[in-house]
Amino acid sequence: MSRTPLDTVEHATATPDVELPWAELGLKKDEYERVVEILGRRPTGAELAMYSVMWSEHCSYKSSKVHLRQFGEKAPQSDAMLVGIGENAGVVDVGQGYAVTFKVESHNHPSYVEPYQGAATGVGGIVRDIIAMGARPVAVVDPLRFGAADHPDTKRVLPGVVAGIGGYGNCLGLPNIGGEVVFDACYQGNPLVNAGAIGVMRHEDIHLAKASGAGNKVILYGARTGGDGIGGASILASETFDDAKPSKRPAVQVGDPFQEKLLIECTLEAFAEKLVVGIQDLGAAGLSCATSELASNGSGGMRVTLDDVPLRDSTLSPEEILMSESQERMCAVVEPAKVDRFLEICDKWDVIATVIGEVTDGDRLEIYWHGGKIVDVDPRTVAHDGPVYERPYARPDWQDALQADDANKLPRPATGEELRDQVLKLVSSPNQASKKWITSQYDHFVQGNTVLAQPEDSGIIRIDEETGLGVAIATDGNGRYTKLDPYHGAQLALSEAYRNVATTGAKPLAVSDCLNFGSPEDPAVMWQFAEAIRGLADACQQLGTPVTGGNVSLYNQTGEAAIHPTPVVAVLGVIDDVARRTPVAFREEGQLLYLLGDTREEFGGSAWSQVIHDHLGGLPPKVDLERERLLAEILISASRDGMIDAAHDLSDGGLIQAVVESALLGDKGARLVVPDGLDAFTFLFSESAGRAVVAVPRSEELRFTDMCGARGLPVTRIGVVDGDTVDVQGEFALPLTELRTAHEETIPALFA
Repeated sequence: MSRTPLDTVEHATATPDVELPWAELGLKKDEYERVVEILGRRPTGAELAMYSVMWSEHCSYKSSKVHLRQFGEKAPQSDAMLVGIGENAGVVDVGQGYAVTFKVESHNHPSYVEPYQGAATGVGGIVRDIIAMGARPVAVVDPLRFGAADHPDTKRVLPGVVAGIGGYGNCLGLPNIGGEVVFDACYQGNPLVNAGAIGVMRHEDIHLAKASGAGNKVILYGARTGGDGIGGASILASETFDDAKPSKRPAVQVGDPFQEKLLIECTLEAFAEKLVVGIQDLGAAGLSCATSELASNGSGGMRVTLDDVPLRDSTLSPEEILMSESQERMCAVVEPAKVDRFLEICDKWDVIATVIGEVTDGDRLEIYWHGGKIVDVDPRTVAHDGPVYERPYARPDWQDALQADDANKLPRPATGEELRDQVLKLVSSPNQASKKWITSQYDHFVQGNTVLAQPEDSGIIRIDEETGLGVAIATDGNGRYTKLDPYHGAQLALSEAYRNVATTGAKPLAVSDCLNFGSPEDPAVMWQFAEAIRGLADACQQLGTPVTGGNVSLYNQTGEAAIHPTPVVAVLGVIDDVARRTPVAFREEGQLLYLLGDTREEFGGSAWSQVIHDHLGGLPPKVDLERERLLAEILISASRDGMIDAAHDLSDGGLIQAVVESALLGDKGARLVVPDGLDAFTFLFSESAGRAVVAVPRSEELRFTDMCGARGLPVTRIGVVDGDTVDVQGEFALPLTELRTAHEETIPALFA
């Protein structure tokens, strides 16, 4: 790539035979030829840099676009939707004039290369997406997946990732209220570090990424631009890891949360004074993305002088400046009369701000360097008209054998003592054990509005102190289920997140997703992806929860070994009064325990099959979306009307896992009775979906059971909150002290 200012548009036109390193920048030969066709000449080095990062898999969604369209085509009608797919983050109406924006994204590959900075900048990037919509960020969540818990490399990656998330989020003063931590050998070379954020604003404060109004100024503000992160999230996340390739360490961005905090306050003050016409954060693809997207989404063109970009490294070439993914930067479009005030606010917050260009009345994005024009493109061809691939996909030939390997045939415990032993193994296994050692490194309660946080079923944040209005968020995904059946596995991820929100008393409103898969060049992986999208779109349509945006992360594999297909689904809900939320913990002795929903012999992909037999096979639990909707309505009504004091959804580990967690959190035991028609094993370990366990005050028993009966929801009394043991009558008893040791010591023993 040229490192001189001589490769101008004029020079490129006059030197058509000059070779450019398109392959080194991740472009295919036909993609490079398409760039030449669009421009009618060879690109300059700067133009090539822009097209290469913006046409990368991570930025352009070139392998996934054809399937993602279903989220729009099948979108349910929703009065709550204010801003949908296509902006920095989706926005929904939560009532009382408030709007909430939320999104989940991935920072997987950077976090494997450099765990601390990869995870930290993942948090920073998603928070800037929230700011760019006009909202004040109020909380973050982090769904995480790592390799085998006892593998040496997991001990390298996990502590760094956790420290990066905690370090960045805590410094920003944002509570971390939710997420997951999952271990599986399939993620050994490709941990999944997904980050989500929530922001709150008034309806009238929504901002969009567009550059409109000829003569308006383009202002770059925030940190100086450096050499870190060049091609980081864009190119690094768009190829498969290979041990033979050189280190990608220089491509990982470096974060500064204190600079980001200043950026947040500076931006919100500028919004409050109505100084901003359009805004875009600088994340993946840096200035290439910000300039091309602002220009293509506006009503004119844009002219930028790259010499005016504040640099940390004066030796950077224009190509490197355009590709840099240095953190804590944003681009604002401001009317000329308001520029001085905008710059005053930036100076007040000690934020560097520079006018680097202006909106033009043309339709071109023009960028200058040392007086020469180095970019002259239609911005839409960079930002939106990248290649679209209809990748071949086919159901893998091993899928039938995998599904035929039925987990229901695995040996089961024959005695109460064996049941007791397997319960202890389950609750102490890395996936089912307490994650307190991890989550305690995050601040849950900063800002004073956190109502529920880990390990609750969903996090809840109060957004209006006077009325108690709040929002809930839950993230879920099960790669084992999705490996067995991608269509239904994705629906189970949505169902669990939907159920988790409802269990705390909030009404599910909308969805964001982070779709983590292997190489799209593998037809089996593309089939998994296509099926998961189809399943998720169908389920969102039926549940009435539109997808507001999200992220696709492909090439999550090492060599030929892909991760389990892992769609992570975030569901946002609203609760009218956070005082009426329902926690997980059992709180009062004598309260009655009821099981809601149907329990069947469903063990495919279950925690029991993994922990006891190291087995993956069969079919995942059946999906009944109408049952999920009914269960949610019952849980929300019961919470609002004070009929239940505790509730916990049933998912990984089944009923016994849920009861143990509720008992330990409340330090109250439970006596359980196996219902007629069920054996103890199925009762305890089944992972049938559409179920929850609730604790009902005796005074509310009749009202609650009548409501369930009238609505047609199966409800079974299974026990009582009592004592200091979990006692399955006729089978075994486990003291809470023994359960606590088993549940809470596993993760510290591995990582402390």
